[in-house]
Amino acid sequence: MWGLKAVATSLLVCSVLGARNFPPDFKFGSASSAYQVEGAWNYGDKTPSIWDVFIKKYPNVIIDNSNADIACNSFHDWERDVKMARELGLDYYRFSISWPRILPTGKQDRISEYGKKYYNDLINALLENGIKPVVTMYHWDLPQALQDWGGWLNPLITDWFENYARVLYSLFGDRVKTWLTLNEPLIFCELSFNTGKHPPGLLSAGQGNYVCNKNAMLAHAKAWRVYDKEFREKQRGKVSLANQYIWLEPHTDSEIDVEATKIARQLMIGMYTHPIFSKDGGWPPVIERIVAEKSKKEGRFLSRLPGFTQEEIEVIKGTYDFLGINYYTARTVNKVEDGVEVGEWPLLGSSDLDIQLTTNDKWNMTDASWLFEHPVGFRRLLNWLKNEYGDIDILITENGYATNKTIIDDQARVKYMEKHLEQVLLTINEDKIKVIGYTAWSMMDNFEWCDGYSLRFGLYEVDFKDPKLKHKPRASAHYYTNVIKHRSLDFDDKISNIITGEL
Repeated sequence: MWGLKAVATSLLVCSVLGARNFPPDFKFGSASSAYQVEGAWNYGDKTPSIWDVFIKKYPNVIIDNSNADIACNSFHDWERDVKMARELGLDYYRFSISWPRILPTGKQDRISEYGKKYYNDLINALLENGIKPVVTMYHWDLPQALQDWGGWLNPLITDWFENYARVLYSLFGDRVKTWLTLNEPLIFCELSFNTGKHPPGLLSAGQGNYVCNKNAMLAHAKAWRVYDKEFREKQRGKVSLANQYIWLEPHTDSEIDVEATKIARQLMIGMYTHPIFSKDGGWPPVIERIVAEKSKKEGRFLSRLPGFTQEEIEVIKGTYDFLGINYYTARTVNKVEDGVEVGEWPLLGSSDLDIQLTTNDKWNMTDASWLFEHPVGFRRLLNWLKNEYGDIDILITENGYATNKTIIDDQARVKYMEKHLEQVLLTINEDKIKVIGYTAWSMMDNFEWCDGYSLRFGLYEVDFKDPKLKHKPRASAHYYTNVIKHRSLDFDDKISNIITGEL
């Protein structure tokens, strides 16, 4: 009933090949985000986020016409979330704080007692169960009150975010020791403004996305520097950001595709790392040059990519204690002629680079149309980062597999996790890369943005048709529990846990 033959065979092979053990200090976690699980969208004094407003204005943008008004009801049933984290044996649980729940106006003039109590209760309960909280400040749910002032296109958002971060450090920093400022600027900047399919629903390709990128880098930097200056000495925590990195490889072995891929990586990865992690700071020079040349050809007086002042470069540079990486998938890069339709995923600025993003026929496609399996790309990405920025601590902040079925025996997810964890071990043991932890996305099925509840990433299945939102562990939950318990991918002597279905 748990796909036991497949699991047992896999474990037997592991045993033959030899132990695959993680370092003693390596940490395992799982994750969620406020908007995707909390529900209680208008409870107490919480104000609407941009997602609340966007979905209610354009309900058809969600594939199953659902919403996150209730989601997993984690706001009212946070004890169940803690129970799942404890059952899994997590070292840490990554969750996000809803900006409009803790600061109803978006600014520090009023702190919600409802929000403060909820997050205090969750944090305290996690710690009481030996689980460390890893907290994301911004996981896409911007207060609509700030969007009305321009949101991520208003340079003042860097100050608003700085003040928001200060509030969070003051309220929770005595117990939270790992912070992520922003989750996936690739998505909330590139996807939002290049397609208009995410809130605020504003199409501003090649302009709004770049302004958002600049403001996101500055917002992160200001939040990091506030911690460094005002809180670090007493609280002794660490702060960074997490971005989704889609690994890119040449579509062919041609010199033109190889060179185009090198440049595309600077756009895909470098735009969110070069300003922070490089020695020189600022935008990747090749991207700055290309966009400036394109802008000039378009008859523009200034580049569409806003530059940094020298002061801003210095503010942003070095604002990290580790690097957070969300890895799911990869693409191949095919160079095309200037002006040719770029096809899939304009969110990557592919029109500025004159590239098409495609996939390799050998990569397995999941039930998510965008998620193709390429585990080896994970290792290659980590090595690219080391080669570009040197030895830095890396925390895998998301990695997960999507299905469109309410399936308990999710062997495809088990295999996906195992393959990616194998790549993590290789980077640690053979490449000597400092990967310090792995986070499975997601702890439970939740509201998957424009896919609504049609896609399932959870280690725990959630029955969204049940008024009580019944949760049930999948085979992947049992598998992950054993990995954590034994700190290894080899545990064939303990198959009983998987056979009985007990956590």
